[in-house]
Amino acid sequence: MAPAGLFLAGFVLWPLVRFIADSFFEISPIAGGPRIFVGFANYAAAFASEAFQNASVRTVVYTLIVVALEFTLGLAVALLFSALGSRSSVFRTIFMYPLMIAPIVAGLLWRFLLIDNFGIVNELLFRAGLLQSPDQVHWLSDPSIALFSVAIPDIWLTTSFITLVLFAGLQNIPGDVIEAARIDGARYPRLLFSVIIPLLRPVIAVALIVRGIDAARAFDIILIQTDGGPQGSTTTLSLLIYRTMTRFGEPGLASAMGTVYLIVMLAVAIAAIALIWRPGGSAK
Repeated sequence: MAPAGLFLAGFVLWPLVRFIADSFFEISPIAGGPRIFVGFANYAAAFASEAFQNASVRTVVYTLIVVALEFTLGLAVALLFSALGSRSSVFRTIFMYPLMIAPIVAGLLWRFLLIDNFGIVNELLFRAGLLQSPDQVHWLSDPSIALFSVAIPDIWLTTSFITLVLFAGLQNIPGDVIEAARIDGARYPRLLFSVIIPLLRPVIAVALIVRGIDAARAFDIILIQTDGGPQGSTTTLSLLIYRTMTRFGEPGLASAMGTVYLIVMLAVAIAAIALIWRPGGSAK
C-alpha cells in the first residue's frame, strides 16, 4: 500500500494542505507576487459576500433537485430491473449508456436540446400540444427556471449510476426475508418501505453521499450551458470559486470559499452516514 499512499500524499494531501493554507493569505495573482498573512479575513469576506451567500443557496437547491430526482428514478428503475431478473440484461446495458458520456458533451447536447426558439424539446412539446408556440418556455434564459434546466443533463447523465448501485444492493437482499414478509401478508408498499429500503440503508448512504458531493461541485455541465447566467441564477459555488480565482484574481479568497465548502461537505457526509446508514444501529 506504500506506493498508493505516497501517490495520494503527493497529489491529494499536499495540494489540499496548500489550498487550506492559502486561505489565510492575501495572494497576488501574479506568479511570484507577495503573500500577506491576513488570518481569517478571507473567511470573513467570504461569509459577508452576497455572491457567496446566493451561490451557496443555489448549490443546495441544485443538489437537492438532482439527488432527489436521481434517487427516485434510480430506485424505481432498479426495482423494475430486479423484478425482471435476467430479462432486464439488455435494458440495463442500454440504460447505462449515458454514464459513459463526458459531462461536457452532455452539457453541449442538452444546450442544443433546450435552446430557445429552435430547441428540439420545445418543438416536441409544441407538436404535442403542450405549448402554444415553440419559444414559449425559455429553459436556459429564464432566471426562474434556469437552475432546474441545467440540472436536467446531470439527472439524465448520472441516474444510471444510482440505478447501478441500488440494483447491486437489491441483489444482496436475502430472498427468504422478502418471502417471509410476503407470507406474513405484507403488501408491496409495506414490503418496500419496511423491508427493502431499511436493508438498503448502507447502499443508499453511499449512493447519496457520492452523488450529493458530485452534484454540489457541478461545474462543467453548468459552465457549458449558461456560464452561470442568466443574471447569475445558475452560479453555484464551484463557478463562483473558479471566477474568484481566475477572473477576479483573488486566490486567497477563493481558497477560503473552497475550504468552507470542503468542511460543509464533510459534515453532510458524516450526517448522512449517521442518519441513513446508522452503523451499529442493529446491534443496539
